[in-house]
Amino acid sequence: MTVLHLFDLDGTLMYGSAAPVEISRQLGRSAEIAELERAFGAREIGPQEFSVAARGLWADLTPAHVRAAFDGSPWLSGIREVWREITERGDLCAVISLSPSFFVELLLEWGAHAAHGSVFPEVPFTRPVDVTGILTPEAKVDVADRLCERFGVTRADCVAYGDSMTDAVLFEAVPRSVAVNARPHLARRATHVYEGRDLREAYRLLGTTRRGGEAS
Repeated sequence: MTVLHLFDLDGTLMYGSAAPVEISRQLGRSAEIAELERAFGAREIGPQEFSVAARGLWADLTPAHVRAAFDGSPWLSGIREVWREITERGDLCAVISLSPSFFVELLLEWGAHAAHGSVFPEVPFTRPVDVTGILTPEAKVDVADRLCERFGVTRADCVAYGDSMTDAVLFEAVPRSVAVNARPHLARRATHVYEGRDLREAYRLLGTTRRGGEAS
């Protein structure tokens, strides 16, 4: 059976950072985004409020800023190698993130079969954020379900990778999960736990098991 691997981005594929942080760094807005990240982590604001405020910080954003942020981000080692191996096994990999779609979708260049983020207007911005396109933790499961339908698999065929409570709903929806450099409350919900900077090592925790625990 085909396995669909579902990867979070911020704090999971990226070590100790997040796409909004790296984007803001390019614009000299690190202090401002740190306050937004703090408020989001404390649940003082939700994904929609965060995205609208971030859009305001990024009024001068250009495609060159986005590319520099992407290229300079602290990515885990081995992402492209893991996705290549997944593909060669006949399996699938996708990214589902609350971060802006214009950043998340760049991971298609590295071999992801799908990449979904919160829908932001095109860069440079000429329109406000439409909050109906901003993902929530619960919406991650909706995206996963649409991907399952697209690829002809079910939730039982999925593995989720994440690091924070925004991934908890998805972890509960699928049978296997890998907590990557995760907060303790998420690690307790995972079937595997990894600390480090190499996605190849996290991926190996799954061994050769396939759907239902059967050996490949």
